[in-house]
Amino acid sequence: MRRAIYSLLWGLLTPLILLRLLWRGLRAPAYWRGWDMRFGIYRSPAPTQPCLWVHAVSLGETQAAAPLIRALLLAYPQRPLLVTHMTPTGAQQARTLFGDQVLHAYLPYDFPGAVARFLRHYRPCLGLILETELWPNLFHACQTQQIPVLLINARLSARSAARYQRYAPVFIRQTLATVRAAAVQTAADAARLVSLGLDSSKITVTGNLKFDLSLSADLATQAEALRAQWQPRPSWIAASTHEGEEEQVLRAFAWVRQQLPSCLLVLVPRHPERFNRVARLCEQAGYRLTRRSSGAACGAETEIYLGDTMGELPVLYAACDVAFVGGSLVPVGGHNLLEPAALGIPVLTGPQLFNFEEIARCLCAQGGAQVVQNADALAVQLTQWLADPALRQTIGAQGQRMVAENRGALQRVLQLVAAYL
Repeated sequence: MRRAIYSLLWGLLTPLILLRLLWRGLRAPAYWRGWDMRFGIYRSPAPTQPCLWVHAVSLGETQAAAPLIRALLLAYPQRPLLVTHMTPTGAQQARTLFGDQVLHAYLPYDFPGAVARFLRHYRPCLGLILETELWPNLFHACQTQQIPVLLINARLSARSAARYQRYAPVFIRQTLATVRAAAVQTAADAARLVSLGLDSSKITVTGNLKFDLSLSADLATQAEALRAQWQPRPSWIAASTHEGEEEQVLRAFAWVRQQLPSCLLVLVPRHPERFNRVARLCEQAGYRLTRRSSGAACGAETEIYLGDTMGELPVLYAACDVAFVGGSLVPVGGHNLLEPAALGIPVLTGPQLFNFEEIARCLCAQGGAQVVQNADALAVQLTQWLADPALRQTIGAQGQRMVAENRGALQRVLQLVAAYL
C-alpha cells in the first residue's frame, strides 16, 4: 500500500518534474537531452548479455566510482558494464573517463513502468548503487526479478537518518529490506543504517572508496607545464564552489593580494551552467581573467584563472600551492577533500561538512587540512600558508600520508562483488 501511494505521488508530480527539467535546461542545456531515458525509454541496442550495473548519481559519485569501474573492467572483461547517472555532469565525467569501454544511460525516475523498461532493456545481473541512493520501486523490482542490489561506499549522515526516521521509517525499512548487502564507509554509517532497519548481517564496513583514487601518470608533467605559464608566484585554488560562495572567495582573495600582490587564484565552480556567471562576477570585481576553455596561456597579467572545463580538476589542484574545497562556506555539505590531499596539497575547507564529516575529521586530526569559519579566516590562513613553503610541504605530506594509510576499500568491495558473481 505504501509503495502504491508512493507511485501515485510520482505520477501526480510528473508535470512538476518536467517543468524542473525545462527550468534546469535553461541554465544547463544538457538537461534537455536524454528525457526518454529518464522515463525508461532506451533507443540504443539492448546488450546481448546481462550487464554488471553501477549507478553513480552525479559527479562526486562518478569520481568515487572510477577506481571500482576500472577494476570491474579488468576483473570481468566478458560482462557488459553499464554505468547510470541522474545528472549531466556525472554522465559527462563517465564518458570522459571511460568512453566506449562502458555503456552509458540515465537511470529512470522511480515510476514502476519506467523501472520495468530499464530492467528489461539492460537485464542487469547485479546492481551496485554508490553511496545511499534509495529507490523503492527500483529496488522492489530488482528483488522480484532476483537481481541482487548492493549499496557500495554507503554513507548516511546524522541529518539524513533523522529525516528518514521522522517522515518515512516504515517505508525506508521496507526498502532497505530489499538490499542484499551494503559496503559502508564507517561504523557510524553502519549504525545509522541499522537504526533505519537494515539487517546488520548484511553490512560490511569497507572504508571509503575515495581513498583509493588513482592519479594519472602524467599529472605531474601537466601541472608543471601549467605552472610554468604563470611564472614563480603563489597560487591557490578554490574548487567546487557554489552559489553564494564565490563572493566570499573573492573577498578573501582581495585581502590575500594586499599581502601577496602577485598571488593567483584558480577558481573552479562546481556546476558548468554557472561558468559564465562566475566569469562575469570576477570581471565585475575588476580582476583580469583567463578562462581555461579559451586555450589562452595564464600569464603573469592574469589574476584569476577560471577552470571552466570538465575533468581537469586534478591537474589544477596539482598546479597550485594551497587548495580550498568549496561547498563548505555555504550549506551544501562540502566536497571531496581527498583529491588535493592525495597530491600533497595543503587543504582548507569551510565548516559546512555534513557530507564529509569523517574524512574532514581524520584529515584535520592528521594535520593535512584545516577548517576555516568564514572568508576572513580563509584569507588569514591562506596568507600564512602561501608565505611559508616549508609549512606547506609539512602539511601536504601529512595529508598525503593519511590518504595512503586509509587505502584498501576497493579490494574489500571487489571481494563483496565477487561473492555475488
